[in-house]
Amino acid sequence: MVNAITKFSQYGLLATLNGQDNEVKMPDLQAAVNDFVVKLKQRQVEGSQASARETAVILRSVISQQRVPHSNQAASLIGAVKSVGVQLIAANPVELAVGNIVRRVLHLIRDEDLALATTVVGGLNVVVDSDDEDDTQHENPSQLSAAANRSTLRAPSLHNLLESIHGPAVASCTGSSGGDSEGKSKSVDKNSKSWKLKHGVIEAINELLEDIDNCHSQIAEQALEHIHQNEVILTLAHSRTVMQFLCEAKKKRSFQVFVAEGAPRYQGHALAKELIAKDLQTTVITDSAVFAMISRVNMVIVGAHAVLANGGVIAPVGLHMVALAAHRHAVPFVVLAGTHKLCPLYPHNPEVLLNDLKSPSELLDYGDFSDCMDGGTGNSRLHVVNPAFDYVPPQLVSLFITDTGGHNPSYMYRLIADYYTPDDYVLQQPLEPR
Repeated sequence: MVNAITKFSQYGLLATLNGQDNEVKMPDLQAAVNDFVVKLKQRQVEGSQASARETAVILRSVISQQRVPHSNQAASLIGAVKSVGVQLIAANPVELAVGNIVRRVLHLIRDEDLALATTVVGGLNVVVDSDDEDDTQHENPSQLSAAANRSTLRAPSLHNLLESIHGPAVASCTGSSGGDSEGKSKSVDKNSKSWKLKHGVIEAINELLEDIDNCHSQIAEQALEHIHQNEVILTLAHSRTVMQFLCEAKKKRSFQVFVAEGAPRYQGHALAKELIAKDLQTTVITDSAVFAMISRVNMVIVGAHAVLANGGVIAPVGLHMVALAAHRHAVPFVVLAGTHKLCPLYPHNPEVLLNDLKSPSELLDYGDFSDCMDGGTGNSRLHVVNPAFDYVPPQLVSLFITDTGGHNPSYMYRLIADYYTPDDYVLQQPLEPR
């Protein structure tokens, strides 16, 4: 039968027309991976959303160009994704969103493989049930024997189909293979089943990319449920998610925003300018004034770098201080985070780096303190520490708002279980076959 060109040829899938294979030309995959690794190492790609999106695009290309063997197709894709994923994670371990997306894609492969197996086994049950119904309608032993023979002839082709997709372990439940159906089942596998697995996974990754792109707007849609008239909102530094959240509430609510400047990078100044441009009443305060102003605040709304499995938050430096002040004055501390920021690891896991030290030049100029420097002798009297992140424990967080809705910190582990497989929590370089 003539196979039509698949609409997913743009992703590097194998397209066939009139029985002839046409390989879709793709750019060098390894060059693209190496380029992204360099960007991560040099901090040219920063931020959870940008890192997550680029990672998903790279892994989609890896899957589309991976040669799937006749058997163990899912294992082949998982091995290829892990091999690339380990490189990406090692390039910048602080960007936890990279590892999150790698684990999400591995989970998508396992889910799609399970769905295909369930479909095939479901087809088996339908055939067996129909044979039983036919058997009950026969009135003599010769007809029963003929029906049994027909059932035996049907089983091998389904057995071979299962074996070609998932190997002998899954196929053993259907009986032994044989007969003229072997070549047909292998042909079906080459032309459809291997394509279906890659097709399903790529479709799922495309949906994941859409979720990453739309997470800000989906979170912002919930703003009116949490921000009320004449409230005072406190935030720190700059977050695009917080920005859209406040702007969405501004459409129907009148409220005031206190913005802590977020030294030493002063990202709060940029957020304040954007809020003023949207006609929001905004007040800029210093970070040290947070505790003095928190008693006038109705709610603290902040963004996050990552959300860990215990409900803890890795956030811009200074937010732990804000969370302590809010907890002391019983002010709700709300964290906005897309699902791509959910990390299945705990803060005690060695794979989790809770902090990253930035350049001391953000704190002071070299010329002002040159007399305090050691000049390479190792006897400097001045040490400059410029951490980028804070860790906020779950007991200080009141509510998480994600693109799937609002959740308590104690529910994070259950939400994470829907997106990741426990076998993928700790990623290691897969062993190469001998």
